Amino acid sequence: MLQQYKNILAPIDGSKVTDTVLKKAIEVAKRNDTHLDILNVLEVNQFSDTYGGAVSGDVIYKLSEDVQKRLAELKKQAEDAGLKDVSVHVRFGNPKPVIATEFPKDHHNELIMIGSTGLNALERLMVGSVATYVSRNAICDVLVVKPESK
Repeated sequence: MLQQYKNILAPIDGSKVTDTVLKKAIEVAKRNDTHLDILNVLEVNQFSDTYGGAVSGDVIYKLSEDVQKRLAELKKQAEDAGLKDVSVHVRFGNPKPVIATEFPKDHHNELIMIGSTGLNALERLMVGSVATYVSRNAICDVLVVKPESK
């Protein structure tokens, strides 16, 4: 029997693999005639560490505003490609548990389509890959999307 997914989650982080993840998630959502959630998780801690704890609410608000704008563009891209049921979301927190369990539990996602890497090699070494964590701990199926080769 063919697996029919009714609710797909595409977490994006603005890295190079974002466009590929979105493109493939749109294809799968169209084939399954289903809902697509596009999610960006903002990890506020990363900014307070980077900027010595001097992150104001204004900086976070501006960042959130920029992400909302980008998500609106991605939603339009999905709708222009023929999807009728697309939602965009911003969450604050650690991307690993948010993507693997919290968001899918709240939104009843049956498939997570995640990019294989968004971090550079040092960040992966220090914090571990979000994709690896999600594939091991997710409460639903996970499809890891590789960047397109040049």
